[in-house]
Amino acid sequence: MQTMSDPESRVRDAHHGALRLWLRLFTCAQLVERTIRVRLRREYDTSLPRFDLMAQLERNPDGLKMGELSKRLMVTGGNITGLTDQLAREGLVKRRPIRDDRRAFAVQLTTKGKRAFDAMASAHEQWVIDLLAGLTVAERRSLYALLGRAKAAVRLSGENNP
Repeated sequence: MQTMSDPESRVRDAHHGALRLWLRLFTCAQLVERTIRVRLRREYDTSLPRFDLMAQLERNPDGLKMGELSKRLMVTGGNITGLTDQLAREGLVKRRPIRDDRRAFAVQLTTKGKRAFDAMASAHEQWVIDLLAGLTVAERRSLYALLGRAKAAVRLSGENNP
């Protein structure tokens, strides 16, 4: 059900089907993200950006440079520095000097940070499962396949029309 506060509420019948589809996808993504943000805050007293930074570090146990984190999360270096400072004060991440670059540091999860992230990631997975529980297995598979085709089409179109 759509509310007047979501992006899809701007759609009119006269709009092109592609625009209606985009706004439906965008609205669904926003609804899922909003729920996850609220639950992370309520259950773990953390934010989605902190979770995302920790997720990047969990996938890269040797650590990542601040610039790489900034690039991967598509935020400014200042944002990464602020998040890293907070997480370091809480003992969830540490900065490790990089041998060949005295000016750079690799950020890594600490043991405490890994345990905290694992708990959040497990809850996050269950939240997504619960949010999409209203779809049958066949519907989820079909939607996944269709979105894969849409992703490929968008990539191809973007490559041909930068």
